[in-house]
Amino acid sequence: MPDTMAILSGLCIIFTVGMFSTGLSDLRKMFSTRSVENIQFLPFLTTDLNNLGWFYYGYLKEDWTLMTVNSIGITLQTLYIMVYLRFTPEKGPVLLKCLASLAVLVVGYCYFYLQIPDVAKRLDRLGLFFSIFTIGMYMSPLTDLAKIIKTKSTKCLSFSLTVATFLTSTSWVLYGMQMNDLYIMVPNVPGILTSVLRFWLFWQYPPEKDVYSYRQVQA
Repeated sequence: MPDTMAILSGLCIIFTVGMFSTGLSDLRKMFSTRSVENIQFLPFLTTDLNNLGWFYYGYLKEDWTLMTVNSIGITLQTLYIMVYLRFTPEKGPVLLKCLASLAVLVVGYCYFYLQIPDVAKRLDRLGLFFSIFTIGMYMSPLTDLAKIIKTKSTKCLSFSLTVATFLTSTSWVLYGMQMNDLYIMVPNVPGILTSVLRFWLFWQYPPEKDVYSYRQVQA
């Protein structure tokens, strides 16, 4: 069992850091173009908030795997946010979103730390809240589903991110099962399901088909 946990812990760290690192392509693009064109800010911010929540959950549980993964995630997402802020021409709205998120963090911390002194109950409430938050993050890409089916194009999807999400979600589900922690296991199930759906979309509407259709229109 300890060997299994060590392997699963290592896989969770490797796959999750790999998923967080997909943002490095956006980072390179921002530096090379010195702009934030076609790059979304909200995923950086929501992922950073999610990482902070799960880091605190791992701290309360004394789970070094959760703390390690999410500390790396916090560092990377904060870096992406800072670079985005550096190159965006609309600094006011971006700063406003960051300040609003900071206010939410302060209020959340006061609620969980001051209003729920019992650590076990605090852990339970925190796990429930961020499980729902994580499920929402995994389900959010489905908003593009109608657009993909209508245009028969998967240009708005990242295949590498889909693979990383599938591997990450699977490893965390297995880790949660071994730890007997539903708050780790359950919110990652939608990650597997949405990844499988996106794999099907890539199979149904492969990128080559987009190029072929474009050439037909141009002929």
